[in-house]
This record gives sequence, structure tokens and C-alpha cells, in this order.
Amino acid sequence: MRKILSSFALIFLVSVNGFAQNIPSDPSVRMGTLSNGMKYYIKKNVKPEKKVEMRLAIDAGSILEDDNQQGLAHFMEHMNFNGTKNFPGNKLVDALESIGIKFGQHLNAYTSFDETVYMLPVPLDKPGNLDTGLKVMEDWAFNALLTDEEINKERGVVLEELRLGLGPDKRMMDKWLPKMMYNSLYAKRLPIGKKEILENFKPDVLRKFHKDWYRPDLMALVVVGDINVDEIEQKVKANFGKYKNSASSRKRNVFDIPNHKETLVSIENDPDATGSSVQFVMKDTENYTPDITVADFNKSILDNVVSTMINNRYNDMVESNNPPFTFGYVYHGGSWGRTKEAFQGYAMTKEGGQLDALKVLLEEVERANKFGFTASELERAKTELLSQYEESYNNRDKTESGRLIGEYVRNFLEKESIPGITWEYEQYKKELPNITLEQTNNVLKNYVKEDSRVIVITGPKKETIKYPTEADVLKVFSDLKVAKIEPYQEKKAIKSLVQPFKSTGSIVKTETDSKLGTTSLTLSNGAKVTYKKTDFKDDEIMFSARSLGGTSLLSDADVLKTQHAFAALAEAGVNGLTQNDVTRYLAGKQVSVNPGISNLFEGFTGRSTKKDFATMMELIYSYFTGLNNDPASFNAFRTKQSAFLDNMLSNPQFYFMNEHMKYMNQKNPRFTNIIPLKEDWDQTDYNKAYNIYKEKFANAGNFHFYFVGNIEEEAFKQLVSQYIASLPTKGTNTTFKDVGYRQLKGEINRTYKKGKDPKSMVQITYSGEAPYNEKEDLALRALGGVVKIKLTEQLREEAGGVYTTSANGSMGRIPYSSYSFSMQFPCGPENADKLTKIALGELDKIIKKGPEQKDLDKYKEGELNDYKTRLKENNYWLNQISQPQLDGRDKYTFLNLESAFASLTTADLQNAAKKYLTKDKVVATLMPEDGWENAKKEEAKPATAGAVLTK
Repeated sequence: MRKILSSFALIFLVSVNGFAQNIPSDPSVRMGTLSNGMKYYIKKNVKPEKKVEMRLAIDAGSILEDDNQQGLAHFMEHMNFNGTKNFPGNKLVDALESIGIKFGQHLNAYTSFDETVYMLPVPLDKPGNLDTGLKVMEDWAFNALLTDEEINKERGVVLEELRLGLGPDKRMMDKWLPKMMYNSLYAKRLPIGKKEILENFKPDVLRKFHKDWYRPDLMALVVVGDINVDEIEQKVKANFGKYKNSASSRKRNVFDIPNHKETLVSIENDPDATGSSVQFVMKDTENYTPDITVADFNKSILDNVVSTMINNRYNDMVESNNPPFTFGYVYHGGSWGRTKEAFQGYAMTKEGGQLDALKVLLEEVERANKFGFTASELERAKTELLSQYEESYNNRDKTESGRLIGEYVRNFLEKESIPGITWEYEQYKKELPNITLEQTNNVLKNYVKEDSRVIVITGPKKETIKYPTEADVLKVFSDLKVAKIEPYQEKKAIKSLVQPFKSTGSIVKTETDSKLGTTSLTLSNGAKVTYKKTDFKDDEIMFSARSLGGTSLLSDADVLKTQHAFAALAEAGVNGLTQNDVTRYLAGKQVSVNPGISNLFEGFTGRSTKKDFATMMELIYSYFTGLNNDPASFNAFRTKQSAFLDNMLSNPQFYFMNEHMKYMNQKNPRFTNIIPLKEDWDQTDYNKAYNIYKEKFANAGNFHFYFVGNIEEEAFKQLVSQYIASLPTKGTNTTFKDVGYRQLKGEINRTYKKGKDPKSMVQITYSGEAPYNEKEDLALRALGGVVKIKLTEQLREEAGGVYTTSANGSMGRIPYSSYSFSMQFPCGPENADKLTKIALGELDKIIKKGPEQKDLDKYKEGELNDYKTRLKENNYWLNQISQPQLDGRDKYTFLNLESAFASLTTADLQNAAKKYLTKDKVVATLMPEDGWENAKKEEAKPATAGAVLTK
């Protein structure tokens, strides 16, 4: 539970004694406080099986740094991965990877203004893993070694992370942040810190931060998983209770964000900015207090209803044929500090559209303030909120530990209540019917203020864009006071999506597969349906459908004319109903259906709850038979997409990716910019795309539908007969084809220049055609995992030259047999050549000598850890049972992955490397534009705000 919007409207729930009732705490969570002040939370949760999630939460972040420590709260987080009492040097990461915990993917941490949190998922398939995990948490809390050598080695890694934050967003934030966080320390304590401090601080300064703030009374250990609660509690008491607080502990102050009478305006632009946006903040004058009583909780229910209603109005605007912005919303909630909440709004806009968007945001708030909401809006919002809670409640016994644990961390850090989903759902069911229009109509009046306001406008700097002045922005508020605003007109919701009809189809054949646990149905119209009933989630059904062909069957010219229009087709609505009509019909229903056409197939993806499964079938039928033709909706889609994408090529990373792909695909006439530009939109033919869609979805007999989840089989078969078996069949069955175009081959070394910041990217790839081999495919995948381990060791830990690395390999079957392998890492331009040579050197060692057995074992453990978890997930099964239709693989292969991993040897990896990674090497490097050295001066300023992820 998190308070999204709060209110001063009076909703009191008083006990029979006349005293306010407190929100109860979930009795299934064991909570306690050790004698040294350290808190613990322990909960048994068996999803996923044989796994436990651990968190170490420390109530200390960058806001507590002294002036000479800026960046060291985050640096300290890094150091906990670089030598502790029980895991000196790099043995901590080594030990955890050996039991299947992937570095960067599973093993992680973050530092924010007010807290530092370490995250550790531990597989419990082997004896001793639990104790290893608890020992790591203990060392993170109290036993960092902080040697001079390791501190100095880590400087380069942290500086590389700082480098990643450089760019237009950082430059603009440096200007608007002092106004947003007016006169507060938060504006001066961004977690990444300052470059000159990170480069030059003395190790004792870091040790002082650790001594001051890494202490029991500022910590909580959270353990959730397939565990024995009593056993964990005893271990926590024995291992964590022995540590003491300093006799002269520093006070943990709470820092305020002061109020201000004036409206502060920041209008910033940058040549490299990729988007345009506006936000407003109206800060509360009173300090924030967490929800404690049931009355507090009921206020938050009221406020969630109000925020849902007003944001539904914005969503209607966005889905219209004349959208005022790409998306927009308002809410009342927390800012970056712990003492202030604020009424806040945000909109992403087209270029130069920020002032108009601000007017729309504020005008709708004023409309709600002046005239209130309608009865139908209120009922729609109540239905939506209750439906969301109902789905969570129905899946309460199948909720993953990783989704639960954050709530307990917030209880410690932010005092958020933790009554549990059962209590919350019951409270929503009880309270929602009592909420009246009179109550909702008074909520916003308490948040719209004329003091402590901040307006921030950001966007690209261009001669063609005229930005408003501060006076223009302030005039929006004065104009609003005299504006003629009419009451909101709520459109009537439709009663049904599909008019009742008598089914003309039936199930003509049923087959079962005992190995997969699936049932396959052949329908009278030729369509096929395969489903698997699971109990992984009590209230989840996922589906996909596929017909082979896709754009591979189109001419080169038609591909260029239609590829950007296909994603817009669903915006037109169905059955003569607008997209807004459909959205209102779906209010309170947990269902989604997404049609699409890709290179090799056309089809759907989607999901629903059990209750809303029939609605999902209605949507499927409607997208097959009743898609509207509405060019105006395409123009609206283009407007919204352009607001997102028009300036993306200003981003060096996107520019690099786009230009390199264009170069590699220069012999492919079907290839265009991966980000549609004006010239791409101008040649797009909406009507042609619509006609191609209608043709491809006119033959249900070419489709195979797949469903996985908690399916009620008799009702499922009735709905399949009603909707899928009644779909039209037309023409002959199709499959995709290989259009014959290939990327360039050979030894290629390309450099691309973009950006002013000292940031580079290196991408090394090997690819080509080769007969598909299942074992070599697995070997290349494993090789990617092993190479990533080596790149992390050599480029990050030894050279200190990168923050993150990636490496991936695989073989493909479609549309032709192929292989690919890639390595990628961001770095400083001065280090690009050196680090490239190191990376290629690591690959060359594997080619000549083979990988080390310990690295292969780490990869295997990590993959098996993930594999065992995925076997209990609906989405994984959906992918596995549907993929053979597309690529012709043996449908049972994935069931034997454990034995396939076991048989994989270092020789297999070496042979794959020798065979595929000794030719056709492409090295692509992104470098900043000439004169980038001057931008180094900018690195000394604070970098991006917010939580900073490390490992």
C-alpha cells in the first residue's frame, strides 16, 4: 500500500470506544527489534519455491554526507562488493555466482538521498546457501574491509557510472533542480556526487562515513521466501544482535524542503535534448506524515478515486484524434524528501507544446475544482480500483517474494503501513461504496495553491522552437482565474463490445500431450487452439496467437509504405466504436489484447483474469472482424509518436545504433531508420496498411492460438467455440519466406561521432549464416555468459574502465539458419581502444585455451537457477509451447535443459568460439564529436538525480 493522493476531506472510522483505530500489521510478517536497535522482518512465502529474497535497508544515503563526502554514500555501496571480512577481495561476487546468483541481474543495490538498500535473491536448492546469504548480509551491514587498494581500484568504476549520467538531461537538471528543491540540501546531495571528490578523497573520509552511518540502529534486515520463520529469526538474533552502536553516534537528521511564497519557473533547453515536457509542483505547506489510522487509509482510498477520475480525463484526451500531449497525469504524493508531499502534474508534448499542455493540465484540475465529477466517472473509478485490488487479492497466495519484500523495506524507511493485501482488499470493498461525489469534489481544493509552486519546462534547443518566457508561464495561472470553463461532459459507456450472435463453429478434434500437459483443439474453421491449465497464478490467463507470413510476404515497396502504420491500426477502435469507447467498456476489467504484424508473422498477445476472460475473447473477435478504418486516428498516433521520437537521434546512443544498422543493412532496400523520421512518416500509407491487416486477419484457419493459466476448461471451450471457431476462413494457408537480404560481412571497423560529452560505446559483433545446431546454440549462449563474467572482471574490476558490460551469443533458425555473438560496453573515449583490445584478448584466450571451468560452472548455476523459477511461470510456458510453430524446434527440448546444461563442457565452448568467432568481426565505436575534451569540465557537476543502481 502506498499513498498516491491524500486528502483533508473528513472520513473518520472510529471504534466503538471512540478512539481511532490503527491500521493493523500483516500477522504473517514476523517483525522484531534486536537489543542494538536493528529491526527485522521475516515472512514465509513459497512463490517461487526453494528461493528466498533478502534485503538490507540502511536509513542513510547521500543526504547525510559531509561536504567532503559528496558521492561517498554511493561509493560505500560499491565497496561492499569489493572486500568484506568473510569474502575478501572479489570473493563475494565469486561465491554468490557459484551458487547461481548472477552479478548485476540478481545481485544488486541502490543508493538514494535518504537510504541505501542491498538486494540478494538466494536459491535454496543446496545446503548452506541460506547461511551464505545471511553471512553476506551481515558483512554488508558491518564488515566491509575498505582497504586503500580496493578503494582506489573502485574509483574508476564509480567515475564511469558518473560518466553515464552526463548529457542534456543532466545539463538541464543542473539548472532547474535548485528551484525544484528550493533552499534544501537535496539540491546539493545527488547520490552520484562530485567528480573531484570521487577522484581525490582520502580513504579515511569514506571510512568515517561507514563508521557514522552503517550501524545497527539505522538498519533493517528483510527476509521473505520459502523458509522456516523461527529458524531465520534465531539466526538473525545470533548473528546480527552481537554488533554494537557507537557510544557517540551521530544524530540521523531529517531534512526539510522549505516552502516559498513565489512561483518559481525554470525554462531549459539543450541542443541534444530528445523530448519536450512540462511539469508543475504545488508543495504542501504542512509536513508529510504516514498513514497510521484506518481513517488515514480511507482518506487515501478517496484520493486514489479522485486521481483515477482526473487521469481518466487526460487519457481520454490522449486517445482522441487531437491529443494535447503524448501523455499527461496529475497526482499527490512524495517528492525527493521525506517531509514533503506535493500536488504534481506532468505532460510529454510535441515540440513547443509545453505551454499549451500546462494550460490543459491546469484547466482540467480547475474544471474538477469548480464543477466536480460526474456520477458515471465516480462509478468507473471505483470499479477500476476494486478490480485492481481484486486481482492482487485473488493471486495473494501466488505472489512472488520479490514483489512483496519492497513493502516491508518501505515500512522501515518511510513508515508505510503493511496490513497485507487481504485487509486492504476488504477495506476497499467496504469503503468504496460509501464515497460520495460531495467528498470527491472537495479533494483537489486542498492541493491547488498559489505558493510553493514550481514549473519546469524542458526541450530541444532549435531555431524553429520559440519557448515561452517566465511571464508567459505565470500568465497561465492568472488567465485561469478568469477563464470561462464549462462542466465536464462524460460520454455514456457502451453496454457491449460485440453484438450477440449465434456461433457457426465448433471443436472438431481434441488431442492431449501428457509431457507438456497441453490440450490442442482443431476448430471447424481450421484454426487451432492449444492450452495449458496451470496453478502458477490463481487469477491469470495469458495468450498469444500467430499466423505465419508477416511482412516477409510483402514487396519491398509495400514494406516501406506500411511498417510504421501497423502499430497505429488498433488506435482506430473496433465495431464502429472509438478507442475511448473501448477504454470505457474495459473500465474495471483486467484484460489486454494487442494485435500486431511483424516480419515473420501476424497475431496477438494478451492477458486477462478468469473473470474477464470472456471480454478478452470479445476483443480477439473484434480485432479480427471489426477493426475500424480511421485515418484521423493514424494522424493522432503519428503526432504522439513524433513527440517521443522526433529528436531521439540527438541522443548519441540512438544515433549510433541507427547509423550502424543502416550501414550494416545498406544492401537491404526494406531497411529504413529504426526510429521513424518525417520522411518515413510522409511515405507511410495508412489505407494500404489497413487493407493488408484485413487481408491477413481474414483467414483464421492460418492461426494457432495459445492459452496458459488457471483455465476453467468447460467455459473455455464454450468461448472458443463461440468466438474463435466463428472467425472467417478465407484463402490458402501461408508461411513466412526468407527475403534474401543480409547484413554486410567481413572485417569491419567503423567509428561514429555524436555528442559533446566524453562518452563512448564499443560494440563488437560476429555473425553470419550457418546450419543450425542445438548443442552449438547452447554453447554460444553459455559463451556469452562466460565472456560477460570475464569482461566484468577485466574491464571493470581490474581496469576500472567501465561500469557495465554485456555479452550474448546464440544461433537462429529463422528466417534462415544463422549465428551471432556480441560484446558491448560504455566507456571513456580515451579508453575505448585499450578496453577493446582487452575484450578481444579475453575472447582470444578462450579460443586458444578454452574457458575456465569455474566460469562455466557459474554460468550453469545461474541459468539453472533462472530455469527452475521460469518453469513455474505462465509466460515462460506460453513462449515454449508457441515457439515450435514459428521455428520448427522440437517442442520438448526445453524440458531437458537441465541435462543439456550438465553435459556442456569447456571444450564445447572453445570449439564454438573457434568455429564462429575467428572471422567476420565488426567493431563499431561511438565517439563524441570533435572538441569533446572541453566537455570534461562539466563532469565536475552533480549527475542524474534519484536512485543510483550499482551491481
